Amino acid sequence: MTQAYAIDWFRELLWRAIMVAGPTILAIVAVGLIMAVLQATTSVNDQAVAFGPKGLAGVMTLALSGHWVLTQLTEFATDAFTAIVHIVP
Repeated sequence: MTQAYAIDWFRELLWRAIMVAGPTILAIVAVGLIMAVLQATTSVNDQAVAFGPKGLAGVMTLALSGHWVLTQLTEFATDAFTAIVHIVP
């Protein structure tokens, strides 16, 4: 395995991680921002109030994108194991 080949695999790993986690993290951040604005306008300063909607947003995003996430992770694992077979003599 050359250094360039290892760097390519690491780059692919990071890209897949961003692609898989990105939608869920963005949904949670967006709901958190909305809840922060609502809490600031209503002067409700309880951290537990924002936990429910953020948790629901995370679960809903994972439920809606779960098949796509599993497909991405399965493709990466299949490609990685195929590459391992070609590396080891």
